[in-house]
Amino acid sequence: MKPGEVWLVNFEPSVGHEYQKTRPAVIISSKKAIKRWHLITVIPLTGSLGKRRCGDVLIERNSKNNLHSDSLIKVGSIVSFDKKRFIKQIGVIKKEKLAKIKSYLKVHFGLD
Repeated sequence: MKPGEVWLVNFEPSVGHEYQKTRPAVIISSKKAIKRWHLITVIPLTGSLGKRRCGDVLIERNSKNNLHSDSLIKVGSIVSFDKKRFIKQIGVIKKEKLAKIKSYLKVHFGLD
């Protein structure tokens, strides 16, 4: 597991407005954190492009990410899961897109 990889992740059980089902998610945990802890931090993806909010990152479907369609990385929906929820790696996003996510995270967490 590495930052920027796209994995199928089991989001169930979920409550309220949390993302549901098994869906693709981008790993945002650092390499160091992945080696050290059993929890991996991800951001879910959605194919519902009309639900774009400030900061969400558009990912165009390609042979490297292996998504079924263009998708949004829902940057405000950061979550950590045990490695047991990770089903399989399906791809990787471009470095520029990961950089956009990191920029958003600095704003989200107030890191300068």
